[in-house]
Amino acid sequence: MLVRDAMSTVILTVGPTHTLRQAATLMSARRTGAAVVLDPDAGGIGILTERDILDSVGLGQNPDTEPVHAHTTTDVVFAAPAWTLQEAARAMTHGGFRHLVVLDGGEVAGIVSVRDIIRCWLPARAPAPAR
Repeated sequence: MLVRDAMSTVILTVGPTHTLRQAATLMSARRTGAAVVLDPDAGGIGILTERDILDSVGLGQNPDTEPVHAHTTTDVVFAAPAWTLQEAARAMTHGGFRHLVVLDGGEVAGIVSVRDIIRCWLPARAPAPAR
């Protein structure tokens, strides 16, 4: 199976001047663990994850004033839609992260998470046994 089969093509994007609270609110509403950060002034595409927000709050920073750009990962590892899920899982394991931005022809095409890969690898969830 390929990344294109597992990735989400509905992508949450935020700007670098959003606050962490604004990003967290959008991420929570969309039930996603990451947002793509589009910042042409800082080189283009970054990613903000729930872990980035948690680390900031854990340091006592104010999510109402803390800008996304201060917590964006900009040295992003990108996947291609034609990667196998094994290649994506290997990249995530090697890099210690749970989300990959998928680029196709230099454009953001989707995002794939560890959860997306697991869903593809495991059979459909069976109903819980009756008690």
